[in-house]
Amino acid sequence: MKFVFYFFLSLLPISTLAEPSTCTGTTANGSLKNGVQLPASGTNYTGYSDVARLAGRTYVHSEVRDIIVAAYARLEKEEPQKIYKYAETGFREGGPFKPHKTHRNGLSVDFMTPVKNQKGESVHLPTHPLNRFGYDIEFDSQGQYEDLTIDYDALAAHIVALHKEAKAKGRDIWRVIFDPSLQPKLFATRHGPYLQQHVTFLKTQSWVRHDEHYHVDFAIPCR
Repeated sequence: MKFVFYFFLSLLPISTLAEPSTCTGTTANGSLKNGVQLPASGTNYTGYSDVARLAGRTYVHSEVRDIIVAAYARLEKEEPQKIYKYAETGFREGGPFKPHKTHRNGLSVDFMTPVKNQKGESVHLPTHPLNRFGYDIEFDSQGQYEDLTIDYDALAAHIVALHKEAKAKGRDIWRVIFDPSLQPKLFATRHGPYLQQHVTFLKTQSWVRHDEHYHVDFAIPCR
């Protein structure tokens, strides 16, 4: 009987077996218990670096993981031609996460900005050691970098999906940080009215420019 019990236990999803995460403090001064790692990739998304993943830089609160994965599943149906890439999140136990000032309690996630190539196809922003895994990329005022252009429609759809999945789970998004000079084009998409009504964007320039990535802080109760 014991063998049968453990056999069926082994078939359960990891999220079912794992202890739920708990966070303490704030995104700028906090910690995380039982952090979980984001999946390396999915049908329409991937992580920004296998090296960073092995270094333990893609851990989040378990509820944040569930929201993110559910949002990608929603986008797979709603935006089947779009692909996405997530970036830095935090350590398994939270705490200081250089060079970031936040990302300390499992509720902060960076996502690489969705882009289109010259054919209008959804492609991944290149992330490798030579461009500091994408963080050294700079878009101009027109949202252009070399032969890539910011896909504002895909970006807006992703934030909407994150918000809807967070609300469906009784949670919310605290704020989104994206370069203020590029926000008007984001709000000009078909998702613009929804974003302006339901999601809070930082309106002032952050200590680093958020153009090649957008930062999302989730609103989940912490101790």
